[in-house]
Parts: sequence; structure tokens; C-alpha cells
Amino acid sequence: MKRHKNGNKQYFTRMGTRKKVHAFVRVKPTDDFAHEMIRYGDDKRSIDIHLKKDIRRGVVNNQQIDWSFKLDGVLHDASQDLVYETVAKDVVSQALNGYNGTIMCYGQTGAGKTYTMTGATENYKHRGILPRALQQVFRMIEERPTHAITVRVSYLEIYNESLFDLLSTLPYVGPSVTPMTIVENPQGVFIKGLSVHLTSQEEDAFSLLFEGETNRIIASHTMNKNSSRSHCIFTIYLEAHSRTLSEEKYITSKINLVDLAGSERLGKSGSEGRVLKEATYINKSLSFLEQAIIALGDQKRDHIPFRQCKLTHALKDSLGGNCNMVLVTNIYGEAAQLEETLSSLRFASRMKLVTTEPAINEKYDAERMVKNLEKELALLKQELAIHDSLTNRTFVTYEAMDEIQIAEINSQVRRYLEGTLDEIDIINLRQIKEVFNQFRVVLSQQEQEVESTLRRKYTLIDRNDFAAISAVQKAGLVDVDGHLVGEPEGQNFGLGVAPFSTKPGKKAKSKKTFKEPLRPDTPPSKPVAFEEFKNERGSEINRIFKENKSILNERRKRASETTQRINAIKREIDVTKEALDFQKSLREKQGEYENKGLMIIDEEEFLLILKLKDLKKQYRSEYQDLRDLRAEIQYCQHLVDQCRHRLLMEFDIWYNESFVIPEDMQMALKPGGSIRPGMVPVNRIVSLGEDDQDKFSQLQQRVLPEGPDSISFYNAKVKTEQKNHDHHRALWNEGINVCEVHSRSSTN
Repeated sequence: MKRHKNGNKQYFTRMGTRKKVHAFVRVKPTDDFAHEMIRYGDDKRSIDIHLKKDIRRGVVNNQQIDWSFKLDGVLHDASQDLVYETVAKDVVSQALNGYNGTIMCYGQTGAGKTYTMTGATENYKHRGILPRALQQVFRMIEERPTHAITVRVSYLEIYNESLFDLLSTLPYVGPSVTPMTIVENPQGVFIKGLSVHLTSQEEDAFSLLFEGETNRIIASHTMNKNSSRSHCIFTIYLEAHSRTLSEEKYITSKINLVDLAGSERLGKSGSEGRVLKEATYINKSLSFLEQAIIALGDQKRDHIPFRQCKLTHALKDSLGGNCNMVLVTNIYGEAAQLEETLSSLRFASRMKLVTTEPAINEKYDAERMVKNLEKELALLKQELAIHDSLTNRTFVTYEAMDEIQIAEINSQVRRYLEGTLDEIDIINLRQIKEVFNQFRVVLSQQEQEVESTLRRKYTLIDRNDFAAISAVQKAGLVDVDGHLVGEPEGQNFGLGVAPFSTKPGKKAKSKKTFKEPLRPDTPPSKPVAFEEFKNERGSEINRIFKENKSILNERRKRASETTQRINAIKREIDVTKEALDFQKSLREKQGEYENKGLMIIDEEEFLLILKLKDLKKQYRSEYQDLRDLRAEIQYCQHLVDQCRHRLLMEFDIWYNESFVIPEDMQMALKPGGSIRPGMVPVNRIVSLGEDDQDKFSQLQQRVLPEGPDSISFYNAKVKTEQKNHDHHRALWNEGINVCEVHSRSSTN
């Protein structure tokens, strides 16, 4: 069974049969294990609970004392490696094939949920499911060179029925202005406002994980010194494109790794105040989760109460959706916690009744789809060519015109305008469109040539610009009659302003030669150095930049003038329309006259109609000119931006080479040296002799007990701890400064 969506929306390919949720139980190691009350099956897939009868209930006692739970596996005294191999490895592997996956840890507070999911971040060997899943994802990506796979992650916390982004503390994210909300669409459920981060390597993913872990809310009570006070969902988003196949579809998937807060009995945990309020929210949300699980396990239920709390709403896709679902129930092995253990095992049994329907998430790649359509179009053109050859229409072509054909049409249009060509032969519709296009090109070129010729010979000043006329008169560039001083052209004089270098009695200055300046003791400020750079080494780029900017300003001025003319024409059109409507209403009141079915109008109305027609024609012409000017402005702006970027980049290279690079490296940077100027980053040149970082990396690979595989894990951990240390130091310094201010104010 398949469900398709058009456009860029995804569609699902069903596997054919539904599957049940896998439920595992992990028992927390203890020296006081209740062997008489808790027993495991020989196949390690069942667990039996036996309670002693309460003699206080009397002789007639119908109390249930035996329970048996069938599960997918019981993990007792299991290492973190065995837990991951049993629980999560297949789910992560299927995710790279396009199947969504969810792994959830559930159980009593202090039973080991966070240890199972995250592990001990201080020790690589004791890492949990989450960091191992990240490692497996990147290992499998390396083993699939035929696919381009991108990895993104997010970290959500649900605390007291409020949503929080655990990665919002990153400097490039920042806190959200609007609160996060859960949104549903045809593609599923997503959190609006939750930041999603691209990770290209394993160490970056670990850094994000550790960053989120430092922001989690924990508290202490009698049952657990580091009790998680919130539900957390770490999501890994995968997107895989084939490098070899030309199919336009690609696959996406996500892995939800859910660490639920532990249920707790308030009498045992001794929670008070804020911790008591947190426990109330936790127990309430877990109760709603259990209600949703019971409803999913009942095949007769039509409505599933997902929206009772944020936890079930956020996990709607995972609970009974199109994903591989695995539950890890963490329990105590002690007799004192047997009642809570029974409650957790009942939840696991109910979860096993829930069925999911895993599906491959496929999407269409628009770019590849276009390429496939282009191939199909080429085949259709070939078939059309065969048809034309059979009907003796071999001279007709349907291909896009190349530069040679366009140049030939341009030549025909020019000869037609000059009168040397009587008519242009028409072959197909594409050629007709190109002929009209070349008419426009020729007209535009002629206008530009005329304008360029005028600008070479004259200084163009708007006659209505009295300020400009007054300025040039004061400068002595024009006489009283407005005639300009001549500029030498060959043996004669033309109109224009004579440059200073060509005036009699002045010797022409030779071109500047850039001498290598002496290096100052302290480098100048960048604004001062930038002015020097523009006059010397960057003078040519600066000249081009100024010319392009001048052209851009001139085009903008023309566009502004054209816009004013268009607005004036529009106002005149509106006035003419009002006058024409008045004439029509007047004619209707006085009575209309017809002659042979034609309406007779007076001369004034006729003249208004002609005027309106002429105004509309002017409006269309001016508007087309404005569109052309806007296209030129956009192109000129692009050139100006390119020149500005080139100027700044060349300045940075020149500044670093002139003032930053050490003296002993200058010889290597000179012509004929071993280093080409501008090609080596300055920070690399400064540290060419420093190899401490390389030595440290090699030392890491030799000394780390877990080998090279643990380097990314420890590097990310060190970076996170260093960041937290710097943050605490900044807060400490801020506190000291505040204390100093208070002491000074009190002294004063």
C-alpha cells in the first residue's frame, strides 16, 4: 500500500504488515537483589514476580501473589555494549534505509534511565545509547560512499508542561522570542521554534549532545541524587541522496531518543517545594502517556488522546506511527521497590500490544526531476524530427538557437533596417520571437552609441538643473553664453573640458611607481592603511569600483526620472478617464444617437478617447524603459558588489603581508620566494614553526585507553567543559566587580 504526495511533499511506501513494539527490561545492579521474588525465564525473555501473602488480611485472602511478564529481552548485569547491540543497533541501521526509529527509556526514578540513554559522559566506555547511536550513524555514512548523507540534530526538553530548546544557549542560536509550539501537518508532527543543527562530523555531534546535557534540569531527593526533572527528546535527522542513480527521489528519516523523567512515589522520595511541583507534573504526564498506550493497544478504540499533554503530543509520530519503536523499561531488583517494579512491568506489557507500521520516507528531488524531464524532452524532439523528415519538413528545427544563429538573425535585422535586405524569411515561431528580440537589441545599441558619442564630445547638463549650471559657471568651465572650453581632438578642438595634463606649458607627469615602503614599528590603523592602499596598490581596482558606482548612480537617476514621468502620465490618464466618464454620462442624459447601429459621439469625447489611447501608449513605453533600467541597475549593482568584495579582499592580503607577517618570512614572500603572496593565510604563516597541536593529537591517539575511536568523544567533552569553565569565570568576575562597586559606594 502506498500513499503519494505531489510536489516536494513526501510519500510513504508501506512494508505490507504491521509489527509490534519491542519491549526490553533492564534491571539495575544491586547487592540486595530479591532472588525469592524476582526470577527470569531460561530464554531471558520473561520475568516472574512473586509476593508473599499479607497475613494481616486474615484466613480468607484472595490477594494476587504471582505475575508473569513476556518481553523481548531481560537485561540483567548487562554492559552498555550489550544493551546497545540488543536494543538500538538495528533501529539505527534501519534509519539509514529510510525508516523512522524511536528508542524510549521508561521507569521509576533512580532506576537507570539516563544512564541507559546517555551513560556516563566522563567515561567513554560507559557511554549510553545516544552517543553510540551518533557513532554508528557516522560509521555507516563512511561505509556508504555511493550516497550523500546529511545529519542534523535537535534537543528538546519538556519541563512542567513547557517546551525548551536545550541548544538555545549556543551563540549562533539565542533564545526564542516566541514560545515553542507543537504543530501538525500532513508530513507529521514537528516543534515550531526548535533549532535544528547540521553536523558534518562525529565530534560536532558530541559537542551538541554535551551542550544540551549541561542545560538539563536535575534535582536531588532520597531516591536519586541526580534526578532528571524533565522529559528529553534528542532527535537525529538523516537525508540520503544517491550519487550513482539518476532517480529523483531520495530518502529521509529521523531517530527519536527519548529519556523520560522517572515516576516517583512522593512518600518515598520525600519531595518538597519546587521538587514536589516537578514530581506532580512528571507523574501527570506519565499517566497520560499510559492512557495513550492503553488506547493504542485497544483495536476497538477510534480516538487516541494524544493531546492531553505535551509529551504524548510530541511523540504522536513515534507512538503507533510509521516507525520502528523500542521501549527499555528500567526497574529495581530490590524487594523494597517491588510495587513500583510491578507498575513499570505492566507498562511494558501494555506497550507490547501497540503495533506500528514502519514505512520508507521518500521525497522527490526537484533538480533531478528536471534533468529527467529534459531527457524525456530530448527523446520527444528526436521523434518529432523523424516525423518531419517523413513529411519532407527537414528544414524545420526545434532546438534552441545557438550564438551563431542569433548572430545571423541580428545581421539580417541590421541589413533590413539599412535597406539592403528586402525581407526576412520566416521558418518557425522560435525564429519570429528572436527577430523581434533582435529589433529591440539593435534599437538599444543605437541609443547607447548615440548617448556615448554625445558624452565624449559634450558635458551634458540638464537645462533645468540651475544649481549645476551655476556651479560650472563659477568654476570657469563655461562662458556667459553657456559655451564650454574645447578639448584637443587630433589637430582640431572639440567641445568638452580640457584635462590639466594637456594644457600648454605643463609637462606630462610620468606614471607612479610604487616603491616598497619601510615597515613601521607598529602597524597603522586599518582606515588609514585602506586610504593608502586605494592610492597605491589598489588604485586600479578602486578606479574600476568608482566607475561602476558612477554608472550605477546614473542608471538609478534615469530610473527615478522615468518613474516620475510614469507617475505624471498615470495622473493624466486618471484625469482623462474622469473627463471621458463625465462626457459619457452627459451623453446618456441628453440621449444617445445611432446611425446604422453605430453610436454617434461629439468631437470633445472623440478627442478624449484619442488622448487616452495616446497616454496609454506612452505609459507602456515608459514602463518598458523602466523595466530595462531596473535590469541594468541590478546588473550594475552586482558589478559594484563584486568590485567592493575584491577591493576589501585585496586590502586584507596587502595589510597582512605589509604589517602582520614576521620579518623573517618576508624573504619567502618576495618574487622568486618559496611562498606565493596572498595564497597562505596569515595565521598559518605566523605559526609555521609551531607543531604542538600535531604532537598533542598524536599523543592522544597513543595514550587514550579506548583508542582512536574515543578521540571525538573526549574532544567534545573537553570543549564543553572549557566553555562552561569560561562562563563560570565570567560570572565570578562579574560578581567580584559588583562587590567592588558596592564596597566603594558604601565607603563613599
